[in-house]
Amino acid sequence: MNRYLRNLNRIEFTVTMACTGKCRHCSEGDHSNYKEHIDAEAAVDAVRKICGNYQITSLMTFGGEPLLFPDVVCMIHSTGKKIGIFKRQLITNGYFSKQSERIEEVVNRLAASGVNDLLLSADAFHQETIPLEPVKFFAECAVRAGVPIRLSPAWLVSPEDQNPYNIRTREVLREFDTFGIPVGPGNVVFPSGNALKYLSEYFDETTDMSSPYDEDPHDMRSVSFSPNGDVLDGNVYKTDILEILESYQPGL
Repeated sequence: MNRYLRNLNRIEFTVTMACTGKCRHCSEGDHSNYKEHIDAEAAVDAVRKICGNYQITSLMTFGGEPLLFPDVVCMIHSTGKKIGIFKRQLITNGYFSKQSERIEEVVNRLAASGVNDLLLSADAFHQETIPLEPVKFFAECAVRAGVPIRLSPAWLVSPEDQNPYNIRTREVLREFDTFGIPVGPGNVVFPSGNALKYLSEYFDETTDMSSPYDEDPHDMRSVSFSPNGDVLDGNVYKTDILEILESYQPGL
């Protein structure tokens, strides 16, 4: 086992960078013209091989908006469920269709695939460009289908700060009160991409500029796949995932 991956316990897939929102807080910047998504078969093969060699306890799919490609998401999570990965998470903004029948169908498939921690992004930033009613219906369907769901808002400066965005976020969250959905800690907006471009007035010299998602390259706990197959220092479409893991070295 690669000593730099000795504590590896998590697999993450950025299913796609395509997104239904145009959020000004997005650390990735503009999502326009993205169509690529991770290949489902390659993703499933990677999950099986990694789990055969490492004690993986957590699996996550996100984006962009991953539910633009529900077949891929469900295949990944179904595999994780069969293998026995304990936590199977999905991050979504809940807006991938305006049709109630389609929304309900996808939610039922998520339930069957074994998603057991659904994080729904709802806040002032998402709801600037994403209509709330389809998202609320998505949440209602998840509750009915028995999918564990929690709201995951983005906070500006801190959850306690009384800036206009946070005030609006609290209003958005109250829209879900009738469903009894808990509100998770969410995250604090990171100064990168669109956030640095559109929200710079809220960041100053006291702002931590390091990404909260950065890991110690000498002790990687998660392996993250990009929509184009990139992972660590290789590409799963070109090289077997186990070879990529075995050859990984920090700084290459």
